[in-house]
Amino acid sequence: MRTPPTRRAVLGAAVATAGTAVLAACSGESDTARGGTKAGGPNAGGTSHGGANHGTAPHAKPRGEYVSPDGEEVAAAEVGRGSGPVHKIHLTATPSRLDLGGGLVVGSWAYEARLPGKELRVAVGDTLALTLANHLPATTSLHWHGLNVRNDMDGVPDLTQPPIKQGAEYAYRFKVPHPGTYWFHPHTGVQQDRGLYAPLIVDDPKEPLKYDKEWVVVLDDWVDGVDGSTPDGVLDELSGGRGGMGHGMGHGMGHDGMGDKSDMDDKSDSGDAGHGGSPKSPKSAKRRSGPSRVMKNSFSELLDSHGGNVDYPHYLINGRIPKAPTSFAAKPGDRIRIRIINAGGDTAFRVALGGHRMTITHTDGYPVRHTTTDALLLGMGERYDVVVTAGDGVFPLTALAEGKRASALALLRTGRGAAPTASVRPKELDGKLVEAGELSPDESVALSVREPDRTIRFKLTGNMAAYNWGFNHKPYRPGQRHPVKAGERVRMEFYNVTEMWHPIHLHGHSFGLVGSAGPEHRASHRREATWARKDTAIVRPGSSIAVEFDADNPGLWMLHCHNIYHSDVGMMTVLGYHH
Repeated sequence: MRTPPTRRAVLGAAVATAGTAVLAACSGESDTARGGTKAGGPNAGGTSHGGANHGTAPHAKPRGEYVSPDGEEVAAAEVGRGSGPVHKIHLTATPSRLDLGGGLVVGSWAYEARLPGKELRVAVGDTLALTLANHLPATTSLHWHGLNVRNDMDGVPDLTQPPIKQGAEYAYRFKVPHPGTYWFHPHTGVQQDRGLYAPLIVDDPKEPLKYDKEWVVVLDDWVDGVDGSTPDGVLDELSGGRGGMGHGMGHGMGHDGMGDKSDMDDKSDSGDAGHGGSPKSPKSAKRRSGPSRVMKNSFSELLDSHGGNVDYPHYLINGRIPKAPTSFAAKPGDRIRIRIINAGGDTAFRVALGGHRMTITHTDGYPVRHTTTDALLLGMGERYDVVVTAGDGVFPLTALAEGKRASALALLRTGRGAAPTASVRPKELDGKLVEAGELSPDESVALSVREPDRTIRFKLTGNMAAYNWGFNHKPYRPGQRHPVKAGERVRMEFYNVTEMWHPIHLHGHSFGLVGSAGPEHRASHRREATWARKDTAIVRPGSSIAVEFDADNPGLWMLHCHNIYHSDVGMMTVLGYHH
């Protein structure tokens, strides 16, 4: 069982003090690019329908202080990543009518008018050549979440590529570097909280795991097209009309009230919203229509936090509401590999399969030492692979929306039996829950034993009332760079002084999940063989975590909270490789 959380008031004070001390000690470790490189520009866009961009940004710039996304170092790193076949795919993003089941049809945006988008499946070492046609009424992009691709293919507009204009196409082409469970989605505004997402499965030709069937499960929280709501309207309601900071995506800066607040003291992060609070009434909700979507009176004991910002009307598994769930057919005794992806915008899910225990085999695409559990906790962007031996009957796969008093549902059918009700809560949800920090990596992916060459420390700051989420009291600025160098072992420490939990995601790398941050923990955590490999990690309020990674993928890489609304108002920054 997970150890019950300690009192937040005590922890929060300790973390705030530690965070202030360590940040003061290392204030010189991050800087703003003075000759940095930014792909594209305000007028850059994708190619026309008749052209191909070949993945490079226009307007090449002179060699600067940082490695360019399309620089020679990036091309050199790509050379050794495999020589498998090329998979050519054409994908279209369009406004779509989506059937969520039970007679509920909504207008949204999607890939090929499907929800989720059609699964992409390739093998490690293959080349993926995908052209995205943008038929949306807005610019867009495509990010390969968790896949350590070459930097100019990472899909972050105005950082690694120009935005893909309306009516334009963009060609992504990269070698697939490692196997696992991944997914793709836009990195533009809050588009991910529409229907623009799909699983990406990378097979390992030498896969040691034995199983009979495979079930890909995509979790989501849904608001778009319900009673007139849209993610942009939700963002405006939450932020008082100050949303649209963008993900390095061409949105303008300088929104009212979102200036550089370096002198903000820690009291502003204590959150006058409390456990069940909500942001201040917005002065402007320019794009809002329909009912209020602000989450009130929400609290998750598991997260020791407000469950989230958004009161979603529906929670989905593979695009279906609980009253009309999707089913997976198998035979009793089958070993089923379940690949679970949290594609939500603002919701952590606790997942269990009624009548079964699960054996965790992978997290965020990387194998771990097999560990048995009753339930899993997935923050936004996280993935887990589990193996179950199927029983005989009809069983609920339930994804409880933490702190939100609702759930998503799918069914495993191996025999006869009545389907459970939409509100079913299998007992396994309250059983043993193994979290990422309790997992150890498979020996094949364990990091080597090595002292860090560089430590970068971040305070997670902001509160629900002001909706001013950021790192170190500052919203994202396009010129931000936290420098690293190729070949370094980099340690990042995150100190959460807010009242909210945050799933922190690093692009282009996987990291070892070390444990708590701070000087009192460092000596006790020099055991890399025990660190599960991940790219997204939950940081609870009043707590800290440390992660380490090897700087082996040159370029400019986003680091951000994967709560889509937190990141869009500013909780993101950039790691940049120095020449």
